Amino acid sequence: MAYELNHPDIRDAVARLCADFPGDYWRKLDREQAYPAEFVAALTQSGYLGALIPEEFGGSGLGISAAAAILEEVHRSGGNAAACHAQMYTMGTVLRHGSAEQKEKYLPSIASGALRLQAFGVTEPTSGTDTSALKTTARRDGDDFVINGQKIWTSRAAHSDLMLLLARTTPREQVAKRTDGLSVLLIDMRDADPAALTIRPIRAMINHATTEVFFDNLRTPAASLVGAEGKGFRYILSGMNAERILIAAECIGDAKWFIEKATRYARERVVFGRPIGQNQGVQFPIANAYARMRAAELMLREATRLYELGQNPGEEANLAKMLAAEASWAAAEACLQTHGGFGFAEEYDIERKFRETRLYQVAPISTNLILSFIAEHVLGMPRSY
Repeated sequence: MAYELNHPDIRDAVARLCADFPGDYWRKLDREQAYPAEFVAALTQSGYLGALIPEEFGGSGLGISAAAAILEEVHRSGGNAAACHAQMYTMGTVLRHGSAEQKEKYLPSIASGALRLQAFGVTEPTSGTDTSALKTTARRDGDDFVINGQKIWTSRAAHSDLMLLLARTTPREQVAKRTDGLSVLLIDMRDADPAALTIRPIRAMINHATTEVFFDNLRTPAASLVGAEGKGFRYILSGMNAERILIAAECIGDAKWFIEKATRYARERVVFGRPIGQNQGVQFPIANAYARMRAAELMLREATRLYELGQNPGEEANLAKMLAAEASWAAAEACLQTHGGFGFAEEYDIERKFRETRLYQVAPISTNLILSFIAEHVLGMPRSY
């Protein structure tokens, strides 16, 4: 069976949509640390944020390759899909493990844009990437769970109706494995008691709408539980390949934007009577960035192909994310250096995209942890942490 991985029609349509949101739109948001509500609404109304939702629930029922194409084109056009990409990579958890009632209740409204599922509550101040050490608890009390704790780097919580939350439902000392006893809850924040749920913005070097969230005896119906109680860690892990693939696609889009911008400027900028692109000192970093981007793109295609075949591309998805993040950073460096002082000028958008693409060396998974995964699970070396 042949799989369509390029999706040229989708790419063209997304590029046309993004043309309505040029650089000055993103620059204004960046200055004000504001959320791109109009852009997210346009993506939603065009059906792109419902790409992975089955048609029976009002979505497009497309595969991960289509979602990757959408996000790549947003970034290639100079935008930033971080304002809404979580709706795509958290969707798998709900689709695979959510109850029929949860799907019927939420998916049609998410597909139409009436509801936003943009918040993903996992990371905590004291545990970081050690998810098994998280301290947020969800205690069963009659027909409810009562949640207490804190999450950090919970991006878009202030702009989301729903939050996918990972919390400990069985104390760590009562489970055989430290990853047991964690559960996923689909929290409807619209119903939350304001005294029990506090969201505080965190200003960062990029406009990422990120927050810290405090839970103080927040009650949520037991029906909020996604899947089986205590199995949440594996549910979250099962969605990681999709997350890696989609973030890699964004990095590829960034890399293409930087390379195209650098190449154009190198051809047009004349110094000492010749285009600066005639000099190998300018040519080589851009050409090297292009080579790295293409290699990462091929790994991304392989990860996407295996994912759509129903396989478990853990190695390929992690490598795609790492290589694409490194390629986008190399392209950012080459683009900034090519533009010289103009690269620091806000109006060129380079300094904004430069800051934005640096994130992917660190999040949503650090490059070092990917290397640890490869060392242990691919090369068979002893576990390092």
